[in-house]
Amino acid sequence: MLWPIIDNLFGLNLEYKNSTLAVRQRKEFLTKHNIGICDIVDNCEREKKDAADLNMKNIKLRNLIKYLSENPFIDTILFMGGNSKNGPEYLFRGHLKKNGLQLDLITKESPKIHQFKLENRTIKTVSLISPSNAANRSIGANPVYKKLKEKNSSMTTLEFRVRQYKRFF
Repeated sequence: MLWPIIDNLFGLNLEYKNSTLAVRQRKEFLTKHNIGICDIVDNCEREKKDAADLNMKNIKLRNLIKYLSENPFIDTILFMGGNSKNGPEYLFRGHLKKNGLQLDLITKESPKIHQFKLENRTIKTVSLISPSNAANRSIGANPVYKKLKEKNSSMTTLEFRVRQYKRFF
């Protein structure tokens, strides 16, 4: 659901077919806004054929510290998911630890914001709600979502994500 969220935020009117046009639209958007997208997991094995983070085994991570060192203009990392086992923040914490670095908490409430020092700069991380459909249950239990839903019964989990993501895009 990442692209429907971004589409909603920026009014892109994206194509949602597996096509050259769809790929070109997304690449042009990312380039225009200086946004990079990368999965922290380079490769892994799965016992079940699903996308659940918990089912990943023998995880090999991308060397994000190297990418960040090579790209000194990057000042913020948005995690699409939180600190649950094998989630992006969880895996990144382990990656930092192996490199003698750590995340320092800035904001405790959701979305959690952390920062870390790399070389002579500070990089901020933001743990957004996962765009996956599996996260809908946690959104339904979220107190902020519940209040919004009480005020507007037509509020959807997509709209809730768009509200959260908007602050950081």
